[in-house]
Amino acid sequence: MFDVIVIGAGVVGAAIARELSQYDLKILVLEKSVEPGQGTTKANSAVVHAGYDCKAGSLKAKMNVLGNKLYPELAKKLKFPFVQNGSLVIAFDDEEMETLKALYQQGLENGCEQLELWSREKTLQEEPALSSQVKGSLYSPLAGVTDPFLACYAFLDQGILNGVELKCEEKVIALEKREQGIRVLTRKGSYESRYVINAAGLYSDTIANMAGDFDFVIHPTKGEYRMIESKDNPVVKRTIFQTPTKKGKGVLVAMTTHGNYITGPTSRVVDNPECSDVDDEGLAVLDECSKKSVPGLNFMRSIRVFSGVRAKPDTGDFMIYASKHMQGVIHVGGIESPGLASAPAIGLYVKELLEKSGCVLHQKENFMDELPEPVIMHRLSFREQEKKIRENPKYGKMICRCESVSEGEIVDALHYPCPSRTLDGVKRRVRAGMGRCQGGFCAPRVLEILCRELHLDPTEILKEDQGSFLVTGKLKEDA
Repeated sequence: MFDVIVIGAGVVGAAIARELSQYDLKILVLEKSVEPGQGTTKANSAVVHAGYDCKAGSLKAKMNVLGNKLYPELAKKLKFPFVQNGSLVIAFDDEEMETLKALYQQGLENGCEQLELWSREKTLQEEPALSSQVKGSLYSPLAGVTDPFLACYAFLDQGILNGVELKCEEKVIALEKREQGIRVLTRKGSYESRYVINAAGLYSDTIANMAGDFDFVIHPTKGEYRMIESKDNPVVKRTIFQTPTKKGKGVLVAMTTHGNYITGPTSRVVDNPECSDVDDEGLAVLDECSKKSVPGLNFMRSIRVFSGVRAKPDTGDFMIYASKHMQGVIHVGGIESPGLASAPAIGLYVKELLEKSGCVLHQKENFMDELPEPVIMHRLSFREQEKKIRENPKYGKMICRCESVSEGEIVDALHYPCPSRTLDGVKRRVRAGMGRCQGGFCAPRVLEILCRELHLDPTEILKEDQGSFLVTGKLKEDA
C-alpha cells in the first residue's frame, strides 16, 4: 500500500512528487512512456512566465506568479539551468498598445512585480534587432528561461533520492475505489494507494473520467517550433512575445539556456494527443510571425523543427481539485502554458489539498535538500578537466563533437537516480545529438554505450518510446 500515487511523470507530476518527498510518505510515480517528460514537457517554449497574462483571480495566475518566484532557488539547489533574462511583449499599433496597458494592470492585480511599459524608443534602444514597426512594449524583468527536460529530471532525481519510486511503461487503464483506498490498474498490474494524484497531462480528463469526474475536457493543441543557431543571427537578449490574442500568447523569439534561438509555437487543435508532425503550412505561419518580431532571423541556421501538444482545457483555467466522486483522488488537469512556470507552485498546492483531504504530513528529518553538481566537461576549466579525466578517462573521450559531450557524461546519464534508457533520453539529459548534425555522427557511438552499460542488444535499444527501435537486425551474420 502506497500513501500517494502520482499518475504522470512530466514536469508537473515530477514537481508534485518532489514536493511530497519532503514528508514521511510512500510515493509511487506511474508513467505511461518509456521515460519521463515525453509528453508536453519535451516540446514547449521553455519559458518561465512572469504571470501578467493570466486572467486576474484565476488559479493560473496564482500558480504562475508563485512558481516564478520559486524557480531561482530551486534551480540553484537542484543544479538545472535557469536564466532570468526578462521578457518583452511588443505592440505594432495603437490597439495593441491598449492591450499592453490592460496586461500591465492585470499583472499588477496578479502580483507581478517590476513591470514597466516601454516606449518605442526605449524598446528599440534595448532590443535593436526588433522590427522598426514596433510601437512599444511591456517589460517584465522576472520572466526567465529554463531547460524543461533537466528541470523535470532534477525534480525526479531529488524525489527518488528521497524515497520516491518511479515506474515507467505503466499506462493507467482504470481506478477502483477500495475500502482502504484506491486501486490503480495499469496494463502491467495494479497498485493500491490511500491517495492518487492525476497529473496525466494530455490524458488528465481521461483519468478524471475514471474517477467519475467530467468537469473538463482536454482539447489537444499542437504548436510547431523552430530551433536556430545564434551564429549569423541578430542578438535578442530577452524573450520576445507579440501581443496575445484569443488563441494564446502567439509566436515568441527567445534565447535558450544553451545559447540558441527558439521560435514558436503555432496553435492548432488536433484530434490525436500524440500528434508530433510538422507541416509546411504550420512552418510558413511560424516563420512569418517570428520574422514580424525579428526581421533579421536567418532560418538557414536552423538546427531542428519540431512540434509539441498542449493540454488545453475547455474551462480556460487549471483544473486542480479533489475528486467529487472518488475520495482520495486529486486532479491536476488542463495544465497548459504557463504549466512549466507553475509546476513548483502546483506541487505546493497539491500538498495543501492532500492535507485538506486528511493526509497527515510529517517532515523528514533526513530530507536531501540539494543535488550534486553534474559533470559538464566543456564548462570546466582546463585544470578541472584534467582532474576529471585522471579520475575517469571516459571524460576525456569525446562522443558528441557538436555539443562537446564526453563518454563519461553519457555514462552518468544512464546512472542518475532517474536514469536515461533511450537515445533521445540521453540527448535530453546531456545534449548528445542536440547539435547541428542532430546525432548523425554520434548516434551510433551513443547506441554502443547504451548497449554496454544497460547490458542490452542493439535491437533492444529505443530511440524514444515504445516501438521506436533503432536496429531491427543484422544484414549478415558475423564471419
